[in-house]
Amino acid sequence: MPRLNVVDPATATGAAREIFEGPLAGKHFNIFKGLANSPAALKATLQLKGAIAEGVLTGAEREIIAMIIGELNGCDYCTAAHTALGKMAGLTDEQTIAARKGDSLGDPKLDAFATFVRALHEKRGFVLDEDLDAIKSAGYDDGAIVEIVVGYAENVLTNFFNHVNETEVDFPAVPALA
Repeated sequence: MPRLNVVDPATATGAAREIFEGPLAGKHFNIFKGLANSPAALKATLQLKGAIAEGVLTGAEREIIAMIIGELNGCDYCTAAHTALGKMAGLTDEQTIAARKGDSLGDPKLDAFATFVRALHEKRGFVLDEDLDAIKSAGYDDGAIVEIVVGYAENVLTNFFNHVNETEVDFPAVPALA
């Protein structure tokens, strides 16, 4: 049960209502209902997600970041949501499980990507020159690396919000990892 108020889109007022009727029309997920306690925070989160979606990373790559970080941070909500979204972005069931487990995704470029995301998390941003060399050798440029860092930060934000709120998962459950 969520620990913060759940804003009902049908009765929301002011800026929250505008967001639910605008960019979130038809997307009334529980995370957004919790974030709507602060329309400014909800708007900021959506703007960050939207801005990154306009960058060079593919939808699948952005979902790989979210699945890895959701798994590493123990965020059941984000892991479930981004597994579903990852499939919609073209990832296979096997790839979504591999991303969460730290196994090979079956694509050398995506493997280098996932390895860098894990290094970014494990080293708290203090990646080594070798980490940067490896992702650059896989074909990612400085702009992509910046977007990975911002995507990482955006996912930590939503993971931590869900931890504080204990947001109820409204996406299909994901299989437990062996």
